[in-house]
Amino acid sequence: MKRLGPAAIILLLSLASPASAHPVPFSYLDLRLRPNGIDGTLVAHIYDVAHDLRIEPMERLLDPAVVSARSAEIIELLSRGLEVSADGTLLKATWSAPEILADRQSLRLRLHFPADRAPGTLAVTASLFPYDPVHQTFVNIYEDDSLTQAILDRGKARFEYFAGSRQGVWAVIQKFVPAGIHHILIGPDHLLFLVGLLLLGGSVRRLALVVTAFTVAHSVTLTLAALNLVTPPPQIIEPAIALSIVYVGVDNLLVHDGRDVRTWIAFAFGFIHGFGFANVLREMDLPARALGWSLFSFNFGVEIGQLLVVTLVASAFALLRARSEAAGRRLVVVGSLVVVAAGTFWFIQRVFFPAGIT
Repeated sequence: MKRLGPAAIILLLSLASPASAHPVPFSYLDLRLRPNGIDGTLVAHIYDVAHDLRIEPMERLLDPAVVSARSAEIIELLSRGLEVSADGTLLKATWSAPEILADRQSLRLRLHFPADRAPGTLAVTASLFPYDPVHQTFVNIYEDDSLTQAILDRGKARFEYFAGSRQGVWAVIQKFVPAGIHHILIGPDHLLFLVGLLLLGGSVRRLALVVTAFTVAHSVTLTLAALNLVTPPPQIIEPAIALSIVYVGVDNLLVHDGRDVRTWIAFAFGFIHGFGFANVLREMDLPARALGWSLFSFNFGVEIGQLLVVTLVASAFALLRARSEAAGRRLVVVGSLVVVAAGTFWFIQRVFFPAGIT
């Protein structure tokens, strides 16, 4: 077979139809927060609109008569792939007739979402033109003089925006405080580390020091990791958390009268657990505009969950010791062995079978 020379290739490319390849697989959504609702514009390329409405050639959508005749279909097509919610309530938009942007080969539609007040949180879901797996929607959200941007595609079709108002701050708190409580209560490794620290009992002051040391340490690394200042990989952090559980159990078994270093253990290993908390927090897509409040709220939620666990477990252990000193001693031994066994299992699992660690 005879190969084509460079000149022949250039000639063939120049003769190819411009509609044979997707020219611009993007849409553009601008939203501006107002006291009486949200104003927006949506710009879509005629290639995509023509494809979904089966209009050939696509250049017919640059004809005002065609666009006017198909206006209702165009609005219905675009409204189907766009959802905007304010404070958890789905908003219904009023759409303008499509405008032709000939120089961009695009159509622009103006839309308005009426509301009684500016929202505290805004959720945008865009699944425009799903026939194209690489299609992206560029979202710009304007609030006063600030601009927040996001890119939505098939892998990430939803973006949540928190306003800079008091309503926005409250929305952040409402989302991230329960998330922190939920995470500590469903995290068996963090819970078992705390239980291990409580097995030896002690005064309220002693236990408060232990919990405070753990809180201070994990708050530092949670913040550093969430801000992407220090981000050790989960493949290191998760086994290290398991080892911290083993260590606290072994220390309970080897402790001698008068030696209680649980505060230092909690402080030292708290740094490692903080990185574990941050791995979860990063998956929640932290709002850049409300980063400080989201960090504070998540950490506060973790502390609430932590205090619930400490109060219940420490009270149960104290009640058992009050009834029988021998039972209290057996609790330390058996409980510590369980802690060591669980920590060892997690360490082996996370080192040699790390399928769930990303």
